[in-house]
Amino acid sequence: MTGPLRDAWTTLSPRPDDRHGPLPPLLVGLTVVTGLVDAFSYLILGHVFVANMTGNVVFMAFALAGAKGFSLTASVAALLAFAAGAALGGRLANRFAEHRGRLLLAVTMTETVLVLASYLCAALAHDPSQGWLRYLLIILLGVAMGSQNGVVRKLGVPDLTTTVLTLTITGAASDSRLGGGKDGKVGRRLLSAVAMFLGGYVGAVLALHVSDALPLLACGLLLALQSVVLTRFSRSDRPWARPT
Repeated sequence: MTGPLRDAWTTLSPRPDDRHGPLPPLLVGLTVVTGLVDAFSYLILGHVFVANMTGNVVFMAFALAGAKGFSLTASVAALLAFAAGAALGGRLANRFAEHRGRLLLAVTMTETVLVLASYLCAALAHDPSQGWLRYLLIILLGVAMGSQNGVVRKLGVPDLTTTVLTLTITGAASDSRLGGGKDGKVGRRLLSAVAMFLGGYVGAVLALHVSDALPLLACGLLLALQSVVLTRFSRSDRPWARPT
């Protein structure tokens, strides 16, 4: 098995003695969640991201410059909601500091509630992109994604940020042999990019061709499944559960 394929395989199916235990494949799942949620927010809520804050900063600049289709207030709402979610993630990290499995379970359950609440709001609305409901959805989803990002940062699993790919792709290239490095962990890093692409693609197909709110339902079900899996791992006393 070649290096990149081996990297990808050991990410999805870690060895029993892996320092991060079952966390890598679960974080790949959360990366798919990011793609689903941002597909909904950008395509349905109108040129706003709830997970990609770099994009929102640029969108704010576009809006101030008078570009059509961009909302300064929507981007600001997303930024503030994401920051509030990151603060919540920090509190969860302090509350469950001694067990990484319980920490990931706590934030995944929180996300499940927020995303499914968002789905219900969007599914029952005539047009979720209009009025106060648009901002409610931005806030709920922004808090969910901010909390995810805050916790994943505390988990400290290399190359699996779940929301940011710029540094991941940069690392894959600059640390590769072509870039003068010895190990770019290309398999794991590309797997992260593929996971987000898959989430974005599925989310776009569902939103554009089936139902506006369906990406959120898919996202909520995936989070619920991960919560069930994490319930088992939250009782583990193996070394991977201890903080890095």
